[in-house]
Amino acid sequence: MADAGSRDNYLVTEKLVKRFDEAVAVDEVDLSIKQGEIFALLGSSGCGKSTLLRMLAGFETPTSGRILLSGQDVARLAPYERPFNMMFQSYALFPHLDIWENIAFGLKREGLPKSDIQQRVGEMLDLVQLTPYAKRKPHQLSGGQQQRVALARSLAKKPKVLLLDEPLGALDKKLREQTQFELVNIIEKVGVTCVMVTHDQEEAMTMAGRIAVMSKGRVLQVGSPEEVYEHPSSRFVADFIGNVNLFDGRLSIDQPDHCAVATSMGEIHVSHGVSGALNMPSAIAVRPEKIEINRERPAADHNVFAGKVKEIAYFGSYNTFIVQTEDGKRVKITEANTSRHELSHITWEDDVFFWWSDGAGVVLRD
Repeated sequence: MADAGSRDNYLVTEKLVKRFDEAVAVDEVDLSIKQGEIFALLGSSGCGKSTLLRMLAGFETPTSGRILLSGQDVARLAPYERPFNMMFQSYALFPHLDIWENIAFGLKREGLPKSDIQQRVGEMLDLVQLTPYAKRKPHQLSGGQQQRVALARSLAKKPKVLLLDEPLGALDKKLREQTQFELVNIIEKVGVTCVMVTHDQEEAMTMAGRIAVMSKGRVLQVGSPEEVYEHPSSRFVADFIGNVNLFDGRLSIDQPDHCAVATSMGEIHVSHGVSGALNMPSAIAVRPEKIEINRERPAADHNVFAGKVKEIAYFGSYNTFIVQTEDGKRVKITEANTSRHELSHITWEDDVFFWWSDGAGVVLRD
C-alpha cells in the first residue's frame, strides 16, 4: 500500500484473512486508518468485526495478510509486544482492587518507578473525572463510572492504538448515549488512534470519524457517517444503516446528471447518473425522513405517488407512517413533530400522496 507509515496510513491492514478450518471469518480486508482518528468496525453478529479487532490486538494470528503500524508489520508480534491496548465490553476490572490500583496495575507490571506510577494514575483519574473515587472498589461505582475506569487503565500505558470491543454494550440506553460523548472527548483529548467494534449503528455514527461496514468477513464500504448514510454503496449498507425504503425496478433513463428507474409503483427520478445499461435491474434507496406526505397532491413533476395510510406510530420527536400503494408496496415515512401542540392531520386509512425530491434517492445496483 502506498505511503505506508504516513499519518493517513498509520494503521494499515493488507489483504488480511482469518480462517477457522473451512470457515472464513475475515476475508481479504484492506483498511487504512489515520493517526489520531476514531475508526469504527460496524456490522451484525458474526460479520467478522471482533475477529478483525482480535487480530489487531494479537489475540488471533492472521491466516494471511499484514498489519502495519507506521509501516512496520506487527502481525506476528505477541500482544504484549505491540503498542496496543484493548478495552473489553465487560471492562475486566479487578473487583478486589480499588480504582487507583486497577489503573496502576499495568504500570506496576512494567516496573515503572513509584513516582511515575503515582503521576500517571493521577493524570488518568483527572482525565476521566474520577479522582474523588480513587479508593472505591468497582462495585461501588455506576456502570458509566466503571467504563471510564476501564478506559483510564487502557490509556495509562500510553498505547499508540486503543482497541474498544463494544465499549458501551453493558450500559442502558440513556447512559450509553451520555457516555458516547464523554468517551469521544477523552479519546480526542489524549489524541490516541482508536479502533472500535460495535453492532450499534447509532453508536458508530456518534463516536467515529469514519466507519467500515462489514458483512460476511468483508468490508463493504468505508466512509464518514454522512457518506455511509447518504451515499450507501450497496443494498446491504443502505438497509443496515438507518431505516430505508427500497424500490426495485429497471433502469429506464441514464444521463450523466440524472437517471430514472421504472418500478411497479411508477417511474422514480434521481439526480445522478449511474453509467449503466438501460433495462438493467436497479433499486432506489430513499430514507423515510426525506419523504413528504399530505392528503393534497403537490405540484411536483416527479416522484409523486398515492397510497393509503395503514399504520401510524408516535415516537415523541417524530411520527412514522406506513403507506400502502396500489401495487401492495409498503412505504415508511417519518414526519418531525416541530410543535408541542401540533398533531398530524393524517390518520388511519386516509388516502394520501407522498413524494420526494430527485436528490433524495440513491441508485443501487447490487
